[in-house]
Amino acid sequence: MLGRRSLGRRFGWLWSAYAVSAYGSALGFGALPLIAVLVLRAGPAEVSALSAVGPAVGALIAVPLAPWVEFRRKRPVMIAMDLVRFAAMATIPVAYALGTLGFVQLFVISAVVAAARIAATAAGGAYLKALVRPDDLLVANARFESTNWSSIAVGPPLGGAAIGVFGPVTTVVADALSYLLSALGITAIRGREDAPQPSGRGPVRAGAVLDGWRHIAGDPGLRALYLNNLLVSGLIMATEPLLAILLLRQLDFAPWQYGLAFAAPCLGGLVGSRLAGRVVARHGRHQVLRTAGTLRAVWLIGLAFVRPGVVGLVTVMAVELAIIVNMSLHSPVLATYRLERTPDRLVARTLAAWSIGQQVSIAVLTALGGLLADVTGPRTALAAAGLLILGTPLLLPRRDRTSQPEPEPSRSPA
Repeated sequence: MLGRRSLGRRFGWLWSAYAVSAYGSALGFGALPLIAVLVLRAGPAEVSALSAVGPAVGALIAVPLAPWVEFRRKRPVMIAMDLVRFAAMATIPVAYALGTLGFVQLFVISAVVAAARIAATAAGGAYLKALVRPDDLLVANARFESTNWSSIAVGPPLGGAAIGVFGPVTTVVADALSYLLSALGITAIRGREDAPQPSGRGPVRAGAVLDGWRHIAGDPGLRALYLNNLLVSGLIMATEPLLAILLLRQLDFAPWQYGLAFAAPCLGGLVGSRLAGRVVARHGRHQVLRTAGTLRAVWLIGLAFVRPGVVGLVTVMAVELAIIVNMSLHSPVLATYRLERTPDRLVARTLAAWSIGQQVSIAVLTALGGLLADVTGPRTALAAAGLLILGTPLLLPRRDRTSQPEPEPSRSPA
């Protein structure tokens, strides 16, 4: 079976490092806004800025990092980004213990962690492409996807319980340590990695930071999927704070019910990611991208009709489950297609451009959703997001462009 295929010891270390980091981040999910509310008594405007503006600033910081990542060995970059995130997160419990923790510090940490995450993701994608065979890329991406969803299913409920028992900075400590352990896991990967060389002579040209976007814009399939992904990711993520207000304030859901409504459906991510290889083998990649890309968008409108009580809880869980199953099926197929359509010399910059655009889209649409909710109420804002996302399947590529990957130069061994 595809899901049980061995991809080698080096991939095993890379996957293990990713899993440790993913579970640590899931334990610390929402930790910074929570600390802002519980410790610093921050108001709604400050919490919104921390959740939206901080990551957006991090995305802007990551723009000039893309060429730097592209022309360096990827494994040291991943290690460095893990250590940067460890150091940034570790300052929180230290400042909390000393009584010097402030909102500005949380804002800076949010931006630094977001920038480091984008750089690490870009380096990791390029490293993965050199590490495994082309035929194994879908299997590898599906394993990362399943790990991501399983961590989200388990981490936030455990993190909430840990905060209740041990205090507000507990999950931050766990998150920081997970980055340190991830760095150690990547360090354990053996094998020589050649340093990429910039094309031409002299320093990297200034316009290199835009090469990722140029590549996406020049490939019709990638361009369509990129625009679709920007809107889908932004609109889905924009509903999270709106749904929190609706469920916790207006419908009087208990916190444990709210956590269950999001955690339990994440198990559907295991289903979709494990089926990705078989579904592609049976129906073809183009059909999966179009069908799963459409089905992940049609359910969001259901959140606008949530009612109190058990029926409302089941409604949220059913909607989230349908979205997540299709997202987890679509994402590894998209990630594999993106790597195959991108030359080795552009992988890091393309992945960075993709992540930066997605992060900015989430920040902008989250802010707009919050403004609309302030004027009309969260239910109306949820309905608007649900209606807008129904148009996103029109952006999916209609022609099958998945069978002719762009030619690439010979790959350097990892």
